[in-house]
Amino acid sequence: MSRIDTLPPLREVIAKHDLAAKKSLGQNFLLDLNLTAKIARLAGDLTQADILEIGPGPGGLTRGLLAEGARKVLAIEKDPRCMPALAEIADAYPGRLQVINGDALTVNPLDHLTKPIKIAANLPYNVGTELLVRWLTPPAWPPFWDSLTLMFQREVAHRIVAQPGSKAFGRLALLAQWRADAQIVMELPPEAFTPPPKVSSAVVHLTALPAPRYPADPGILNTVVAAAFNQRRKMLRSALKSVSPEIEDHLTAVGIKPTERAEQVGLEEFCALARSLA
Repeated sequence: MSRIDTLPPLREVIAKHDLAAKKSLGQNFLLDLNLTAKIARLAGDLTQADILEIGPGPGGLTRGLLAEGARKVLAIEKDPRCMPALAEIADAYPGRLQVINGDALTVNPLDHLTKPIKIAANLPYNVGTELLVRWLTPPAWPPFWDSLTLMFQREVAHRIVAQPGSKAFGRLALLAQWRADAQIVMELPPEAFTPPPKVSSAVVHLTALPAPRYPADPGILNTVVAAAFNQRRKMLRSALKSVSPEIEDHLTAVGIKPTERAEQVGLEEFCALARSLA
């Protein structure tokens, strides 16, 4: 295994600090430093940005981000066992790595980072989607981040980039594509990880748009999309009855057939429906 810095290989780090991955924390470690360096490069030019990393574990991606020139990395790690290994990385990159032992759902990264900010992470499987939805639905837009380079289960990655008419198309695709450009930039087989998960993984790169792709009130759009896809087998006139008693009139007014189902309707049409309801 090649090295990207003067620190020991990750297998040695894991053995030294007894860091067997915990299923309860959604941990699957990526130990190949060539791969972690490649993911860091997929995040773009890091030399003028602060980076937020969630769930660094023993620090494979952390090392890649620092080696690629990140101005500063803030790593939030829930597992206290990983702190000594991450401290060794901080010592190797003086003043450029800050580690917080805490829950990414409760730490405010803006207390520690300076814009521009990119987010890059091999997200723990159990909180990945929740974090993504939070980053895509802040109170104000544009968000605090410029781009997201995130690893998910491949199935989740395909849901983020899905197009209307496909089974994967749903709320996640609409949320992501309304306010960002999203593409899958890398796929990884289970055997790339320790321990190997049961599924393949994929890295998604999202770039924040300066404004949403189509105008719509975020609250109304979210309500409409959630109601439509919570009953995706029903026709929209039934699935959206709870949103408005006159839903058929609104659907017809914006050119959506009331008999269509949610996965047949594109982002632009959902935004038009949200404006009509507003």
